[in-house]
Amino acid sequence: MALIWHGLDEVPRDFGPTALTIGNFDGVHRGHQQVLSELSRTARAAGSRAVAVTFDPHPAVVHHPDAAPHLIMDLEDRLAVLAGQGLDGILVLHYTLEFAQQTAQQFVENVFVRGLKASHVVVGHDVRFGRGNSGDLSTMQELGRRFGFEVVVVEEYTEHARGGAAVEDDDAEERRCSSTWVREALEAGDVRTAAEILGRPHTMHGEVVHGAARGRALGFPTANLAHDSAGHVPADGIYAGWLVDEAGTRWPAAISVGSNPTFAGVARQVEAHVIDRPDEAPEDFDLYGQKVAVEFVERLRGMVAYRGAEALVEQMKLDVDQARRILEGTARLA
Repeated sequence: MALIWHGLDEVPRDFGPTALTIGNFDGVHRGHQQVLSELSRTARAAGSRAVAVTFDPHPAVVHHPDAAPHLIMDLEDRLAVLAGQGLDGILVLHYTLEFAQQTAQQFVENVFVRGLKASHVVVGHDVRFGRGNSGDLSTMQELGRRFGFEVVVVEEYTEHARGGAAVEDDDAEERRCSSTWVREALEAGDVRTAAEILGRPHTMHGEVVHGAARGRALGFPTANLAHDSAGHVPADGIYAGWLVDEAGTRWPAAISVGSNPTFAGVARQVEAHVIDRPDEAPEDFDLYGQKVAVEFVERLRGMVAYRGAEALVEQMKLDVDQARRILEGTARLA
């Protein structure tokens, strides 16, 4: 289990030597996973301990708060996924404008050399660090020679892309896996492409709260996520996916994202209707107040305003049937 430190002062003085990497790791996508896998191999071969260095908040939030991207996941989820990547430690550095004034050498000397006793630094070709992102790969290699650590460069991880999707097609254009590409896919409702880049379904986490109860009145009760739930909200529409409750049980679900146009809804809402829920024992299926995960597998359609409740109910039946077919055969992994 990876140790997690929120600041250099929490790192034990006798921890090290380390093989380390740095990054924002938003989404911990396949490109990140390739770097982390190489990091683990490098650490084992060198007899060092594998450490990922990341930042909170995201630097873009500090430097450009009005134009910062919507994050794919919050810090808690990011750390949980990183901890499952075979690391020995994760160092979270609090990012501020003052912190950002460190030169490339000051940053490396303070964090890598003194703080983590780096023997190896594993990075991609596009690594940038230090004040104004002035440090690049050649800077890192020069500092490695100066301070006695080896720089290991990882090749970019790519997916075939066509028409905004990730596909298995040798004729399709290759695109580097990135957090930006994941966000583009989610904002287009293309959760299948997002899952290809991430290596797992895109997931939101949040508390189930009471809603307007319209779904229950129509025969399709839903678990409504609180508006402060973690994770990038995909484009409005209806999705097939999974709801994972606090016990770890995975329930097939038809998921609605949007503002309920048939009923002139206002606030965007993420709500999941559990398919074939155990209505024979509703007292055992009370999700209110639970912290749940909602996983998006495939988009069924966009959000449409229907002429009254009857037409909406008929469409919801079709949506549930389609979601059930898509999810049949999908393993319910805990």
